[in-house]
Amino acid sequence: MRVCFFGMGSIGKRHLNNLSVVCKKKNISLNIDVFRNTDKELNYEVKELIENEIFNYDDLQNSYDAIFITNPTSMHYETLKSNLNRTKNFFIEKPVFDKGYNINEIKLRDDGIYYVACPLRYSNVILKLREIIEGGEKPFSVRAISSSYLPDWRPNADYRETYSAIKELGGGVSIDLIHELDYLTYLFGMPDEIIRCIGKYSNLEINSDDLALYICKYKDKLIEVHLDYFGRKQKREVELYCENKLIVGDILRNKLVIGEKEFYFEENPNEKYIREMNYFIECIESGIKTENEIQNAQNVLKLSREDY
Repeated sequence: MRVCFFGMGSIGKRHLNNLSVVCKKKNISLNIDVFRNTDKELNYEVKELIENEIFNYDDLQNSYDAIFITNPTSMHYETLKSNLNRTKNFFIEKPVFDKGYNINEIKLRDDGIYYVACPLRYSNVILKLREIIEGGEKPFSVRAISSSYLPDWRPNADYRETYSAIKELGGGVSIDLIHELDYLTYLFGMPDEIIRCIGKYSNLEINSDDLALYICKYKDKLIEVHLDYFGRKQKREVELYCENKLIVGDILRNKLVIGEKEFYFEENPNEKYIREMNYFIECIESGIKTENEIQNAQNVLKLSREDY
């Protein structure tokens, strides 16, 4: 496979490493280009995996088996649009775009794979919850929370200069933490109605939103969602209130509590990303459309903010 990465920050490096691991297991040889818009030196581990660093669009290949869009969110749309003639298979980091676009204005190929990252779907907790719901469990109330302290996200970087802190780069919990709305719609489908409260409330030195609250209305349930950048104790949980039991999924600790019973899943934090990469490669090999194409990702994005 010949692939190209646009963006080699922390998430780009993760996907690069995981792609290498998955393809090695599948006996797929890789030839990897990385498009750079900075002269910052890549570390040794990255250089060992790539073939070329490319700084000019004219030096890109005309045909890739896949392109990975892992640059800042604000650059996703233009990167996709500018490279539609170079491949029919794209892996786009979440969130898909920084604002609403009419995707019909660009010509996506009918036989193309346009996958938008949604790694929490591949965590053992969410996979098990999906199994439980498909088995007939019907919660009438659901609460989800993602709370963490932005300055702790990237210990070696000034949080004020990261894309998460800067609204113009696509930062803000309402789209940066779109994982929650993604896995909730994956589990329960799209809501009939949504109420949003979004803004900047803490003393963090950022101009993006640091708090977003949602109430999603369904015919048979209400779902509450809390997202923030200022929680000093990291928390990522979902609670399902059912007729005869409470089900709690602790995504960070790989733990599921069903009534009085506790279940722990042994997996390292990268395992869900490996499953996701394996799924993407299988979609390319089979030509089957993915579960999270651009349109679906945009629909979730529209839930996150009224102005999309």
